[in-house]
Amino acid sequence: MSARAPLTGTITVPVTAPALRMGNLGPAHAGTPGPVSSGTVGAAEATSARSSGMTRRVPMLRRAVRGLVTVGVATCLVGVMQAVAFAHVTVSPETATQGGYAALTFRVPNERDDASTTEIEVQLPTDSPLASVSVKPHPGWSYEITKAKLATPIEVHGAQISEVIGKITWTAADSKSAIKPGEYDEFSVSAGPLPETDRLVFKTLQHYSDGEVVRWIQEPASGADEPERPAPMLRLVPKGDTASSPSTGTARAALAAGSTSETGSGAGVPWAIGLSAASLVISLACAATMAVRSRRTR
Repeated sequence: MSARAPLTGTITVPVTAPALRMGNLGPAHAGTPGPVSSGTVGAAEATSARSSGMTRRVPMLRRAVRGLVTVGVATCLVGVMQAVAFAHVTVSPETATQGGYAALTFRVPNERDDASTTEIEVQLPTDSPLASVSVKPHPGWSYEITKAKLATPIEVHGAQISEVIGKITWTAADSKSAIKPGEYDEFSVSAGPLPETDRLVFKTLQHYSDGEVVRWIQEPASGADEPERPAPMLRLVPKGDTASSPSTGTARAALAAGSTSETGSGAGVPWAIGLSAASLVISLACAATMAVRSRRTR
């Protein structure tokens, strides 16, 4: 048997149109992709661009949400701190003249949201006594005077005085007259002659309807921060210090203005808390809206 000669030449394999369209030229070319249209490339590029944009947008939204929440919380804290500062029991005017008489008003805000103020005790200093004290009647409230013996009598207008008023207690007649949450009230006296000292401290006890007693008795130290429960304090200046000492008429005018004004310490409590709460709610609402929009764009 003679050996066969090797096959030479070109082998032509017919290729159908579907095979061209599918990019499959037979077993030897299995898996070889066919031609890709320009539309497919454009769609892929658009999808990639959207994905890249979302990748950049999500961190920005997260930072914006965190910023809004931070601003809202900070505003709330500032408002609450202001409200706490407003809630102190105070005396007005803040300054009076030694040797004169003054109309003093004790402003009492209610710092509780679930109880009313039913009783106020104001202690008058006996180390620098006030020889003459008159109490202004307050509708819906009764008052009781407690006298104190002086260790050393004082002389006023040529008379020796050994007993002075040491405490005044105002009590609400009923629950309608009590100082309710979000409200404040004022209690006034006329006192004098004001002693020759740099200040008078009026330690005050505030009684609530649930039995709690808040003690406003801490005396502020010079150069130190204000204590948590400061006692009302009246600064006294010598007669010749006209630059800082109010006249009796000025003090009474301040008393009248303080009685009718709604911009005092007590009025600021609900206003500051309300503004802070509104700021926090708005900030959280904006943050929630941005978060929802972020999810929808993913």
